[in-house]
Amino acid sequence: MDPHAYIKDLPVGVQQRVEIIKVLYRSADILILDEPTAVLTPQEVEGLFRIIHSLIEKGKSIIFITHKLKEVMNIADDITVLRLGRVVGSISPTDATPQILATMMVGRDVNLVVMKQPAKPREPVLEVKDLYVRDERQHMTVNGVSFNVRKGEVLGLAGVQGNGQTELVYALTGLLPVEAGEAFVLGKPVHNATPRKILEYGVAHIPEDRQRHGLLLSFPIHDNMVLCTYYQPPFARGVALQQKTILDNAEELVKQFDVRTPNIYVNASTLSGGNQQKVIVAREFSRPIHLLIASQPTRGLDVGSIEYIHNQIIQKRDEGTGVLLVSSELDEILALSDRIAVIYKGRIMEIIDAKTASKEYLGLLMAGVHPHETQAASTEGSTIERVF
Repeated sequence: MDPHAYIKDLPVGVQQRVEIIKVLYRSADILILDEPTAVLTPQEVEGLFRIIHSLIEKGKSIIFITHKLKEVMNIADDITVLRLGRVVGSISPTDATPQILATMMVGRDVNLVVMKQPAKPREPVLEVKDLYVRDERQHMTVNGVSFNVRKGEVLGLAGVQGNGQTELVYALTGLLPVEAGEAFVLGKPVHNATPRKILEYGVAHIPEDRQRHGLLLSFPIHDNMVLCTYYQPPFARGVALQQKTILDNAEELVKQFDVRTPNIYVNASTLSGGNQQKVIVAREFSRPIHLLIASQPTRGLDVGSIEYIHNQIIQKRDEGTGVLLVSSELDEILALSDRIAVIYKGRIMEIIDAKTASKEYLGLLMAGVHPHETQAASTEGSTIERVF
């Protein structure tokens, strides 16, 4: 990390790393890690786990709070499950399974496998042609990206954080200017369009940084639920807001998406990170859209909420919406995607059918290694050795 960089300019994943470094630097005897891996890449998670194991060997105590069942199974010596603020029970990792833990967490059986029918893709809803984008520090982070997302399909974008996927999403949603290239939603240009214009084209956005780009934290929940449409009927009549309609809308969405809040009048800043994410998902899914750009849509959510949102994404796909899914969770990419694009240093390495993809193959592409080219180079090398 650049020690001279401002925290406000760093990606969320790097901000998380700074927090972890601060705790480790202070040599605390008891570490409470609350969702420490929520914004880390698989490689960074492995590094964190190695650090945790070394701290345990030195006699440190760790309280590790997470929704990720596989992490619990890998890291914990004892597991305690909370639900609605109460202890449901404790269990040893040797006796636990992901299904048992999920049932304890939610209070019912949870389907950990995404059930979906084969996609029926139609015409492209998003077309990106040779796009170049600079980040906020003026570094070129998207280098000539081209791809399309079709109606009725999920295109997963996989990559280690910091390889341009954040800036690509920002450019497609009007949060960063485009240096060169073009992007179209249903034939309408969105490169360098304003965020409002892009939203009016039927684009929904679940942002990576929920607090910076997804919510107005000082506004109540009911106002955050209509941030995209507050000036349109039925929420407005001319310049006058229709307060009852706005409140009724919020009550319905809070109930439908299980947002845990005392009421709809509290500020968004008072909610937990997971419930803040639910507010954004509820708002974006509840309006008519043609394209859903979902960046880390289940970050910080419990398994029950993840199951619900995964099903909602697939339902949107089946209704004919095109979905661009950006996630650091390879399991999520593989479970939801119909096609998978891998980005490395701002370039698309390859776009492959999700049915033929594997974690190992995707991992090589994410590291900038193209397996086919590597194999060809290896074969060529062995031929040269035989000749000489």
